[in-house]
Amino acid sequence: MTEKTNAMRTLEARKIPFETYTFDPDIHSADGVAEALGLSAHQVYKTLVVVRQQGKPLLVLVAGDRELDLKRLARAVGEKKLRMASYKEAESLTGLQVGGISALALINRGFDVYIERTATELSHILVSAGCRGTNLKLSVEDLIRITRARVIEATAEVGE
Repeated sequence: MTEKTNAMRTLEARKIPFETYTFDPDIHSADGVAEALGLSAHQVYKTLVVVRQQGKPLLVLVAGDRELDLKRLARAVGEKKLRMASYKEAESLTGLQVGGISALALINRGFDVYIERTATELSHILVSAGCRGTNLKLSVEDLIRITRARVIEATAEVGE
């Protein structure tokens, strides 16, 4: 039995259905999670922490088979310049470990949340449960609603 995370408690409190998937907590990447679970990397989303020049960082949900384009993201969110948070910064800013950062675990913490448009092509995706080794599968519609995520286009396929 998996230990209940704050993300799970939030979903349960709002009666949002989800499925729990567990894997080796040493896996810290969405494509690694997809491989371990026998899924397409297109279904497993990573939560990236992106730093603005001023203000609270952004959380950007991106499929495991996509790469974030910071220039496209900056245009999409109306910022001049953005940069990826380092692992240490991401952990300090969110209070969660890299590989376990989750927008669901950070609801009401003031983060602007964005999700790549490719997610809207799917009915359900997997996202971190807020700890390493556990992901949650839920509907894209529910995820967008509960996190107040804004749908944007800011990625390219890996290797593009």
